[in-house]
Amino acid sequence: MPFLRDFWRRHRRKIFVTSGVLGGGYLLYKLYVSQRQAADLESQQREHDELIKAQMQAHFENVQRIADATTLPHAINYLNIRIAEELDLSQLTEKLMRGKEHPNSLSASEKLELWDRLKILSFTRMVVSLWAVTMLSLYIRVQVNILGRHLYIDTAHSLGSSHLVEDDDPIDSDDEQKFLASVDFLSNYGMQTLVSNVMVAATEVLKGKQLRDILNAAVLQETVTQILEMFMSKVSPHQWVDFLMPGDARLYQLATVTSNDNILSDVSKFDQLIMETRAVLSSAEYRSVVEISFKAAVDALMDEMGVQSGASLVSGIPLAKLVPRIAQIGPCLLDEPSKNRFIQTIRNIPEVELFFTLLYANMSTS
Repeated sequence: MPFLRDFWRRHRRKIFVTSGVLGGGYLLYKLYVSQRQAADLESQQREHDELIKAQMQAHFENVQRIADATTLPHAINYLNIRIAEELDLSQLTEKLMRGKEHPNSLSASEKLELWDRLKILSFTRMVVSLWAVTMLSLYIRVQVNILGRHLYIDTAHSLGSSHLVEDDDPIDSDDEQKFLASVDFLSNYGMQTLVSNVMVAATEVLKGKQLRDILNAAVLQETVTQILEMFMSKVSPHQWVDFLMPGDARLYQLATVTSNDNILSDVSKFDQLIMETRAVLSSAEYRSVVEISFKAAVDALMDEMGVQSGASLVSGIPLAKLVPRIAQIGPCLLDEPSKNRFIQTIRNIPEVELFFTLLYANMSTS
């Protein structure tokens, strides 16, 4: 024991220093190990997140391809058929042609009445076509973003991501198809109301314009814009949204099943998709995008009219000669998407691209 006390007294300082060095080294080692483990976990998390993003992007691009290759072309073609049915100009033009071949078959007042009806219907058909193709092209992009968000969540859950707070059942292909098919709601259920409302606006705007009046490109553009603005001002935002989509997804689901379909008692996922879409369409930001898109579409319409009419539209032509050209412009507005300059114009608007970029980013990170 005296030996140990003497050893401790003589080497105490060295023992403290050595212990401190060894303890410090051990702590540094543990710190190094923990940092390496944290770095490895962070690297694994980054790889995991990148995998989720890659699969989510693949799903999103697949939905976008379906929308571009199938949903939108079908919707535009069906829209063209329905507008032609609701606004058939053939009977009026045939009567006017017979009156021209047989001058005594129609009185002056009858001719004037027919021309006036043709004027109203031609402008109505053009504006309905312009409104519908603009709104449908935007609506389908909203659908793609809504589906993209759900696919993002489903992919993250399937890969075991724990940072998402949402715990929802994955969307199945049946609900996805029904949701994309809802783009035909306008053609099936909203068309008659849309046509009647646009016709009221067209009648009001055109009542002061006589067939002998000279219209140039600027006056025509102003006239089309006035009809659009009057129509949009006379209906509430919720009402024009009702032209495009069902207010109650469950009722729409029951109305669209065939006799061979199974009527499902639970359509909550489809209902959720519809509710999310309605929320976007009812937002002030979306309404701003709609207004910008209409302006661009009207500008593109004037360019198309200028190409068809040549220099005469610049200097001005009588409304009576312009009406047949207006009647013929409708099919151009409803060309298939790959050839449709109006759809391409709307897609390339910077504000529209920014809106959907932010919409998808916010949905994917919410």
